[in-house]
Amino acid sequence: MTQRSIKIALTVVVLASAFGFMMWTTLREGAEYFKHVDEVVAQHDQLEGKKLQLHGYVIPGSILNKPNTLEYYFKVQNNPIRSGEPGHVMTISYTGIVPDTFKGEAEVVLKG
Repeated sequence: MTQRSIKIALTVVVLASAFGFMMWTTLREGAEYFKHVDEVVAQHDQLEGKKLQLHGYVIPGSILNKPNTLEYYFKVQNNPIRSGEPGHVMTISYTGIVPDTFKGEAEVVLKG
């Protein structure tokens, strides 16, 4: 083996190790369960205390904003209202700035 091929092999090993370490730390910190409203209601006991992402649709007319605050309360369900498919409903509390697209029937992904 020449000195040049040893340098190339060493560089590849170092870069691959660095990339692998960055991927591992990123995935380890960002790993959260992604569930729909119906799944969370059905598995409430198993999911309690775990971080997860909740996917659902805002029920029209359910958005309440506490005056002079960034506190919001609203209800979400598994399917959009127009689908006609009934599903479980969850009441959500959120504090913060909401996006411009936040309205009834909006698709939301909530972290918590």
